[in-house]
Amino acid sequence: MASEGNDLDVTKNEYKLEADTELRFEVESGAQVTIELVEGKAEIFGSELAIGKKYVFSSSAKVAVFTWHGCLITLTGKTEVAYIAKETPMGLYVNTHAALEQMRQKADESGRGPRVMVVGPTDVGKSTLCKILLNYAVRLGRIPIFVDLDVGQGNVGIPGTIGALIVERPADVEEGNFAQTAPLVYHFGHASPSSNISLYNRLVSRLALICNERCEVSKKANASGIIINTCGWVRGGGYQCLIHAAGAFEVDVIVVLDQERIYNELKRDMPDFVKVVLLPKSGGVVERTQQARADSRDARVRQNFYGIKNNLFPHAFEVKFSEVKIFKIGAPDLPDSCLPLGMKPQDNKTKLVPVSPGPGLLHHVLSVSMAVSTDEDIVQTNVAGFIVVNGVNLDRQTLSILSPSQRPLPRNILLVMDVQFMDIR
Repeated sequence: MASEGNDLDVTKNEYKLEADTELRFEVESGAQVTIELVEGKAEIFGSELAIGKKYVFSSSAKVAVFTWHGCLITLTGKTEVAYIAKETPMGLYVNTHAALEQMRQKADESGRGPRVMVVGPTDVGKSTLCKILLNYAVRLGRIPIFVDLDVGQGNVGIPGTIGALIVERPADVEEGNFAQTAPLVYHFGHASPSSNISLYNRLVSRLALICNERCEVSKKANASGIIINTCGWVRGGGYQCLIHAAGAFEVDVIVVLDQERIYNELKRDMPDFVKVVLLPKSGGVVERTQQARADSRDARVRQNFYGIKNNLFPHAFEVKFSEVKIFKIGAPDLPDSCLPLGMKPQDNKTKLVPVSPGPGLLHHVLSVSMAVSTDEDIVQTNVAGFIVVNGVNLDRQTLSILSPSQRPLPRNILLVMDVQFMDIR
């Protein structure tokens, strides 16, 4: 309990945590909170805290400090809420990790490590569980691949993308992100798979193929396995996307969070060799409003340019219309009678459509494709990064853009996203 009471106006509180409990707090909007581990051992989503080091969390952050053995924590700053929870699912989560580690140990000799897909509706803690499982694996010397199929939030790239990266060290305690030295990211362009299911499934298959190739050339990565985060759309077409992803990645474990209906449907529909596990969500998980989710997407895009602590300095410059080729993926639906002979309606969904530069691009995020020419399969080519159109000058035939790196752009083929970002700095 807090040594100075539960008054949120008190600047500094001390919390004595017993074994298997966690301190949950939310940072007040516009405020900062600093925590320090004074004694004992503690972790945040699987990343260990160092004694005596001050960790700073910014506005609206939601944090859970867990301890297996007991600890003393000081918390300085304004919180929306701060309390000690004695009931947590961490014991079940670490048991899941232990079972996965046994599979990895068998794979060390010969074979493939576990391929785990975490599923469930929105706001049940899927990303957090992925982070915990990855952090625990890395702390044992593993190098698992993290695959993020959640186009709504974008934990590897930005919203509107799917991606993968090899995790070699625990996530940063304050920022919550894994080091992204060489992430593999694909442009989808929308914040929900429902906007273009054909394209989504095609990109998932492509990403799975590349991950397989990576595992073939690295015995350690192959034995370490893959942890896959998924979207919160789990009904109808969303469920079919999950089935497709499970097949594409050849998963052998599916962890379902807080949804017995999906658990039973997957038990029914998955092959016998796929183990489907039902786990509870944490009591600290907060259900977000649509506005909160939109704000989170906006913050994720902002991080790409400015960093979480505004420690990055993006570049603003102009690009001539003639210097770039702009496309979007997916043409409008046509009735079957209007389609060329032998063409299926879904083919239109993965068609490359040229976009003329104009005011309609204002504030849109554009992916910079790694494709060198239009002769390549641009749809299935990964992206180098992202820019935002801050201005369109038709008289001068130029785009004013915000870019993480200085001119020139690394490639000249750009893909338009539905995702928008207004740079108000």
